[in-house]
Amino acid sequence: MERKHFPVAVHLFLLDGENILLLKRYNTGYEDGNYSVIAGHLDGNEDVYNAMIREAKEEAGIDIELKDIKIVQVMHRKKPNEERIDYFFCCNKWSNEVKNAEPEKCSELKWYPIKNLPENTIEYIKFSIKNFLEDNSFTLFGW
Repeated sequence: MERKHFPVAVHLFLLDGENILLLKRYNTGYEDGNYSVIAGHLDGNEDVYNAMIREAKEEAGIDIELKDIKIVQVMHRKKPNEERIDYFFCCNKWSNEVKNAEPEKCSELKWYPIKNLPENTIEYIKFSIKNFLEDNSFTLFGW
């Protein structure tokens, strides 16, 4: 029997007090016009921590250190023809000014109250933030 291989992604809850940084997807072909968090897939030959550090730099121009990030949730997510594993990190310390480092994929970076997300936040992102606030470290989505 052939084993399934699942895409693995990392997501960052970048927090400033009671606010979370959201980005509006643009020109990607997936959930364009909706809000997400800093995120991306593993490139291969990198662990999830270093993938998160890389994505933070690529998308928001910030440097985060390994000691300042922590995995707060793992999600096993099911889409119609695919399953995925998502790691969600939390961080409230970084260097460099937050900026839109990928304007070809993101039309806006903005801080929002973590308890009052925009309506057009991607559903599984809303769900993961809700579970983070409830201190749930493992979730299923789409089952």
